[in-house]
Amino acid sequence: MAESINDVKHRIASTRNTRQITTAMQMVSTAKLNRIQKHTSNYEEYVSRVKAVVMHLAQSHLLDKINSSSNASDHKSGKTAYLVITSDRGMVGSYNSNVIRETNNFIEEHTPNPDDYMILAVGGNGADFYKNRNVNVAYEYRGVSDIPTFAEVREIVKTANSMFEDGVFDKLYVCYTHFVNRISSTFRAEKMLPMDSEAFEEESSKDIKAHEYSAEYEIEPDESAVLKVVLPQYAQSLVFGAILDAKTSEHSSSSTAMQSASDNASDLISRLELQYNRARQAAITTEITEIVGGQEALKH
Repeated sequence: MAESINDVKHRIASTRNTRQITTAMQMVSTAKLNRIQKHTSNYEEYVSRVKAVVMHLAQSHLLDKINSSSNASDHKSGKTAYLVITSDRGMVGSYNSNVIRETNNFIEEHTPNPDDYMILAVGGNGADFYKNRNVNVAYEYRGVSDIPTFAEVREIVKTANSMFEDGVFDKLYVCYTHFVNRISSTFRAEKMLPMDSEAFEEESSKDIKAHEYSAEYEIEPDESAVLKVVLPQYAQSLVFGAILDAKTSEHSSSSTAMQSASDNASDLISRLELQYNRARQAAITTEITEIVGGQEALKH
């Protein structure tokens, strides 16, 4: 019985140490979440302005005119690329499994033939998942900062644009987890390339419902010059916003997972302490019984 009690004591001590670690990790994730939410709120104003300008162009069909006269319209690869944003690490709850599952469902719906699509992976979990299943991972980017910077996104957007212009794929969707609040998130798949009016129909109805915009423009010096400035900014803002959003969801999921682990550890400690107290009480009762029995034997 004494050995059993010692085992329980060791389990209690070990579980308490684990709880200290998960509590510390939960505090770190919460701090990261608070920091990135400040960045996200400041960035949303810029994104909304750029998106509004591009949606104006989409409504006036300027994008379609530019695309029809550009080399992008000559692409005949017939392939679709999916830029999938996951985390590089674990201990983030169901964050990675959810975005991968939803991405796979989206791919199955739009390009069921494996030869017709490829993956651009941002984050090690997504890259490893698709590589292990022999899916064509045409590009991967690992090591995104906890608070992503715009410089990191430029490389991703530059690579994606180059692949699109070289005819590697015809369409590009950005697949990521959208942060709603600290206890919920939703999956999003947004079309990034080509930038035509079709790509903005859903965005227009979703984000700018309350406004009516005129499709008449006075553009100087010309349409192409304006779009050469606006479209790269929009592409960068779309990917950067998606990565910020995904990172926010990642930190939130990590914080929730570590909180859940800490709560589970506390429950386990309570059960182990009850088990320990019962075992200790049984051992004491046994000792008392043996002492009383010995005394009775001495009397006789």
